[in-house]
Amino acid sequence: MSAESFFWRKSSHSGNNGGNCVEVSRRPAFPLPGHADDPLTVAVRDSKNRHGAVLTLSGPVWEKLRGRLAGG
Repeated sequence: MSAESFFWRKSSHSGNNGGNCVEVSRRPAFPLPGHADDPLTVAVRDSKNRHGAVLTLSGPVWEKLRGRLAGG
């Protein structure tokens, strides 16, 4: 499945001003080294470069990153 077919979401805090934003897409798990049992993966991409690289994180790693970005 290509990243173009994913359902991407951008934070409502991003607005439409062309700022530094990322988009995320929750995906059913697919094998990641060391994370084979995770039921979820999260794909992350730059909203200004939608055809660029996609970072794929396991569910627990995404939650940890999200918490740190939110200041928690």
